[in-house]
This record gives sequence, C-alpha cells and structure tokens, in this order.
Amino acid sequence: MPMSSLDVSSSGTVPSASALKLAAVRERLARACEACGRAVSSVHLLAVSKTFPADVVRDMYDAGQLAFGENYIQEGVEKIETFKNAGLAAGLAWHCIGPIQSNKTAIVAAHFDWVQSIDRLKIAQRLSAQRPAHLPDLQVCVQVNIDGGQTKSGVSVADATALAVAVNALPRLTLRGLMCIPDPVTSQAEQVAVFSRATALFKEWQAVGLPVDTLSMGMSADLEAAVQSGATMVRVGTALFGGR
Repeated sequence: MPMSSLDVSSSGTVPSASALKLAAVRERLARACEACGRAVSSVHLLAVSKTFPADVVRDMYDAGQLAFGENYIQEGVEKIETFKNAGLAAGLAWHCIGPIQSNKTAIVAAHFDWVQSIDRLKIAQRLSAQRPAHLPDLQVCVQVNIDGGQTKSGVSVADATALAVAVNALPRLTLRGLMCIPDPVTSQAEQVAVFSRATALFKEWQAVGLPVDTLSMGMSADLEAAVQSGATMVRVGTALFGGR
C-alpha cells in the first residue's frame, strides 16, 4: 500500500473532522470512566490506523493523538519510516497489534515500540534476540484468546500464565500485560462478562508477581464495557478513522 508523503512544514491547521472524532472518543472515555468511578488518566487510547494512509494518520497526530496501532507489519513500517523522515518521530508510540510470522520478527523488533500480539514463545524469543541494542526494550503484551474463539489468535487461557512468565524472563523485552480481542456479543452485560475473564487473569498475573500494568481490551463498539471491566488501554479504529 503506497504511503502519502508527509511535509513537516505543512502542519498548520488540523482538519476539523479528525479533531472532532478524537474529541468525541475522548469524551466517551471520560463518561465511561466517570460512570465507574475511575480517573480518565487510567485509560490510554490507542488509535488503530491499519489500512489508512500516512496523511490520514498525520491528521490524527496533528489533533493530538500520539499512539497508533498497526495490524499489517509492512504497512506499519512504511508509516513509521514516513513519520521519521518527516521529523515527527519524537513522542510517538507505534504498536504492532496483528499476528507476527517468524520471518517478520526482525523488522518488527527494529521498528515498533510495542508488540501486543505475542501468543507463542518462539515469537517472543525471536523478538528478544533481534531487538537492536541501541533501542530501548520492546514493550510487549501476551495476547490471550479469552473466550476460546475458534478463529481468533491468542494463547489459550490455560497456557497464558506460563507464556507470560517465560516472556517476562527474556532480555530486551518488557512484559507490560495482557491483550484480548473477544468475539462480538450483543449487550454491554455480555461484553462485561467476557472482559471480566481477562481482568481476572490479569489480576492473577499481578498476584504471582508479574510486573504487568497494561490490560488492553475494548474497541469502538465496546469500549464502555472494557473500561467498566478494568481496561487500561482501548484500541479504537472505526470511531476515529471511519469504516474500512
């Protein structure tokens, strides 16, 4: 997918559409936090920018968003390089949130700040070995198939803690927490019931001494339920960028 060029000198006016969409999502987060007595600062917003070109991501950056999630590795790397070449890398955090094949670990390790989709020890070991020495540790989450969806990526709940312990022991990686993408359900009560399983597992990890602080769950359609259930990061694409 070709990337649009970014001109660092043309960052004057933020398009109102991007600013309004970002403000609307932040307002949703604020209301969700208020409804369950949480500080809005306790939930971080990750803008899922997959399939959208770099100039659209730049609009959201100009509106004040600094953390972006990419599912497709080559597309994400092209955007990362485009922003760097435009002198816009400082303060940005790029999250790989899609599946990673073994032959892609080196490029992920060299370019991304976070990986949220670790579901096999082999992938974590390769990321650890291939993280360049001049970069800070790669921040990582273990992806858990929290509801047992047959077509979903993620380690099973039964094997998740053992994988988290093993990942935590690897050099050049910092284990941050748990990520999940449950299958859609109809009501907020059903959403909360599923998310609560992830919250319980996250708390188990904390109880056994794993240094985790990130519970990444919830998207455009269910972020309120995720916040109610204890999410510390929500991954929002459609509500920010529109349909794909």
